[in-house]
Amino acid sequence: MNEQAASPAPPSGAFTASDAGWAFAGALTLGDAAVVLEATRQMPLPASGVVDLHALTQADSAALAIVMALRRRAAAEGRTLSIAGLPATLRSLAVVYGVEELLA
Repeated sequence: MNEQAASPAPPSGAFTASDAGWAFAGALTLGDAAVVLEATRQMPLPASGVVDLHALTQADSAALAIVMALRRRAAAEGRTLSIAGLPATLRSLAVVYGVEELLA
């Protein structure tokens, strides 16, 4: 796997980018959101079109906001972005906020 870039690690989680896509691990919460969002803005969307959330151990509404921002960005760029391993907590939050169709 050819590493394209790696962002600074957020305080309690990690974000990496590679040919296989983007991956988030550990926590993705309000405390991490600004660092992660800025890191994603500094690079092109993953060529694979995949954002992998399988390794998230903690996520809150800020993580949901980041996922939605990435999906909006992909749509604006005429790209498709799939979310792999969406944690049940984020799916539940999406239902509560009425935005679950934005994650499909």
